[in-house]
Amino acid sequence: MRTFTCVVAATFVAFVGAENAFADAEAGQGYFSAMGSYIDDDKDRNVDDEINGGQFGFGYAVNDAVNVEAMFSTARLSGAAEEQHLGLGIDVQRVFRRAERFSPYLHAGVGYLQIDPSGGREIDGTVYSAGAGFLLDMFSSNIALRTEWKIRLDTASSKNLNDNFFSVGVQLPFGRGTPKFLDADGDGVADGIDRCPNTPAGASVDSYGCEVDSDGDGVKDSLDRCPGTPRGVSVNADGCAIDSDGDGVTDDKDKCPGTPAGAAVDANGCELDSDGDGVVDRLDECPDSAPGVQVDIKGCEIKEEIRLQGVNFESNSDRLLPGATRVLDDAVATLKKNPSIKFEVAGHTDSDGAAEYNESLSARRATTVHDYLANNGISEERMSVRGYGEAQPIADNGTAAGKAENRRVVLRITER
Repeated sequence: MRTFTCVVAATFVAFVGAENAFADAEAGQGYFSAMGSYIDDDKDRNVDDEINGGQFGFGYAVNDAVNVEAMFSTARLSGAAEEQHLGLGIDVQRVFRRAERFSPYLHAGVGYLQIDPSGGREIDGTVYSAGAGFLLDMFSSNIALRTEWKIRLDTASSKNLNDNFFSVGVQLPFGRGTPKFLDADGDGVADGIDRCPNTPAGASVDSYGCEVDSDGDGVKDSLDRCPGTPRGVSVNADGCAIDSDGDGVTDDKDKCPGTPAGAAVDANGCELDSDGDGVVDRLDECPDSAPGVQVDIKGCEIKEEIRLQGVNFESNSDRLLPGATRVLDDAVATLKKNPSIKFEVAGHTDSDGAAEYNESLSARRATTVHDYLANNGISEERMSVRGYGEAQPIADNGTAAGKAENRRVVLRITER
């Protein structure tokens, strides 16, 4: 009983000094154990079965399945005879479910036993043992309950004696365990270096645990609906090249950005010009123009003259009426589209008034148009000015409608 009391006391001392110990030994850790033992002695020893021994151990967790442990045991046996036992040994343990709160194990070992019988000669020799036990995590503390049974074969005595030991005690780990590979998101990159935790299952990651963006467009592969985007191309949230004008041609290939919505375009994102006259189909009022002909901004062929329908003046004046500038702006665009054309700005009037006055008025009106064109980028070298007065009517001056048609300014083509 005294021996058992010593075991309990030693256990308490070990527990108090084990502030940094873990509940159970992990792979790579050492541990200390202390147990009191009830010994069921071989009947040939002529001693009583009782709690009369203890054992201490220092072990090492080699891996998740194996412990190696050095044991020291002591016992005082009394009865018809008395014996003092001291033992040293090495055990190998096969541990099951090490990471759980309840961890059973099997063990086998070999050792040295010294027997000091009362009134007899001291003997010693080899002993062999085998058995089973378990560890129980006690309330998630840093101390585990250890319970063990083993049978010991004593070859030191003249007879081979078998003793059964039933032991209960505690076990405390110490030291740092073998670092574990923790990978909470299962991407193959340890948590300690994973810069992108919680990566979706199955996603490809780089060496830092971040999802791969193979084409470098800023959209990770798991979300990229357009893999293989060329470097430098602007993409949307789906990783697809942007098509700002919605014409079906992405910006990186679109040679005509800003195409109006709904316009038909070619592979370069430019509006179609089916007849090749330089006026896109959407604006072409005269489709199927003959190849090579000169056309105005509406896509219609320029023949002998460019009529300025809607260019009107105040009565008996060379001042333009509202709305005239819009027509003149179209004329400027047509002339810039056809830079080889030279022309005469020809002014005409109806037959009201004196012929000499009408000729002067038509010349002034033609000059007004000339000046507007010149101020808007048309070279004066391409233009000449002449007032024809009432000399070249195109309608009947006897009617109001005819007179309105005769009051006109036209651009008469002189050279193409």
